Amino acid sequence: MTDLNVEGCAPERAKRAALRSGGRAARVAARGAPLADNLRPVRPGMSGGQYKPLTAAGMERIHQAALDALETIGLADAPPTGIEIMTKAGAILGDDGRLRFPRALVEDMLALAARDITLHGRDPRFDLHLSGTKVHFGTAGAAVHIVDLETNSYRDSTAQDLYNAARLTQHLDNVHFFQRAMVCRDVVDNFQMDINTLYACCAGTTKHVGTSFSDPSHVDGCFDLLHMIAGGEDAWRARPFVSNSNCFVVPPMKFATESCQTMEACIRAGMPVLLLSAGQAGATAPAPIALAIVQAVAECLAGVVYVNAMAPGHPAIFGTWPFVSDLRTGAMSGGSAEQALLTAGCAQMHQFYGLPGGAAAGIADSKLPDMQAGWEQGISNVLAGLSGLNMVYEAVGMHASLLGFCLESLVLGDDMLGQVMRCVRGIDVTEDSVSIEAMRQVCLEGPGHYLGSAQTLALMQTEYIYPEIGNRMSPKEWAEAGKPDLLRAARGRMDSILSRAGSLIDPAVDAQVRARFQIAFNGRTA
Repeated sequence: MTDLNVEGCAPERAKRAALRSGGRAARVAARGAPLADNLRPVRPGMSGGQYKPLTAAGMERIHQAALDALETIGLADAPPTGIEIMTKAGAILGDDGRLRFPRALVEDMLALAARDITLHGRDPRFDLHLSGTKVHFGTAGAAVHIVDLETNSYRDSTAQDLYNAARLTQHLDNVHFFQRAMVCRDVVDNFQMDINTLYACCAGTTKHVGTSFSDPSHVDGCFDLLHMIAGGEDAWRARPFVSNSNCFVVPPMKFATESCQTMEACIRAGMPVLLLSAGQAGATAPAPIALAIVQAVAECLAGVVYVNAMAPGHPAIFGTWPFVSDLRTGAMSGGSAEQALLTAGCAQMHQFYGLPGGAAAGIADSKLPDMQAGWEQGISNVLAGLSGLNMVYEAVGMHASLLGFCLESLVLGDDMLGQVMRCVRGIDVTEDSVSIEAMRQVCLEGPGHYLGSAQTLALMQTEYIYPEIGNRMSPKEWAEAGKPDLLRAARGRMDSILSRAGSLIDPAVDAQVRARFQIAFNGRTA
């Protein structure tokens, strides 16, 4: 009888094993299939706002202090065109050459300012909708070095490096936009450097691009390039896919004359602008965190007056970017907890005004993508995301307090930002997600665990996010796999992307561009 039972059960066991095996294979295949955007566990523009380091009373006090500063201190060094634009709107030019801004003027210009703006990508899939507490992460900066992990050393960054970073960004789901991350130091002529910066970014990615111009006289030539890429000026104006990152002020409380002239030219040409105030607390901004925010807010409010007095409702990002000093040395400390707090507080002020805003996070003071870089990038990006910052600039790849950019770190950052965005998404509490029916089935009718339950299988892709290269093996599995190293894995993914990612500019247009301008990077795949 026992033999018969064993013999009779064997086919049944084999059947169950086959089902288990087939089920596992199906699950593996399902995990490998791309999800529709609306089903992905994280995606661009998820809403933050859960973290609020400032109270409502604190935000009001910062606002009033900023208005006081604009009315009594004002800003110096506006260009003549800016003086004309702002005084016609109601700003007051003092005998000391400083422009002062009455409270009523600031409030009037805030009422005109653009809200709920869209930053376009060349591919509409990558459009960024800036409203409320929607969060987007991307690159930025002007690193003058590239981090070479083959030699653990720094070398001058090149146009080819910038193009490679843009190509990588195109294929990194959690890096939502690409702003110029490094300087093309192999291009000596400043106009050609601006051209190469713009073209390397646009050739590498169809996501929204941010750039800057080193001289107002370069703007027209760069717009000629943009019109060539867009297919004409009308097409460009319909969907401007590049924004101008504009340091229109030199903290404390001075306009940057040439940058203001550049900003005016970009506004006339239909380009969105980032109004960027980048004081350094303890150096060019006050040491108290709250007062550093006051100064940044005041300077950016002056920018709101400037832009809307010139072109009411022109798309502009409220770019409070105060940085932190290590007060022992005066050196910048972008990876500090104070930097994370500054950025989160600025995000709250953007929401106070209801304006689209951007600030910096994710900067590592560490020279290499090591554990120090991990905590520096992770903490500040999490707080920026949870605070609901619309545009998180410099979120990945940036080391040595903005002096070095690392391509492998950019790839690693994609995994990190996926985890950050999962924190931003938070916990979904719905009728289904708190129903105890799944518990009842497992505990009273099923195997006593949830590994194969229908609920688990249904949620494993939509509720959970998995790293591309982050390692979750057990020590035994890790040893059996040859002890894979994270940086080598990042290099492998980087090389894989670059080997297949070519220029995203139409070949005929690329030929025209290269015939007209001196392009310093190879547009073919690596």
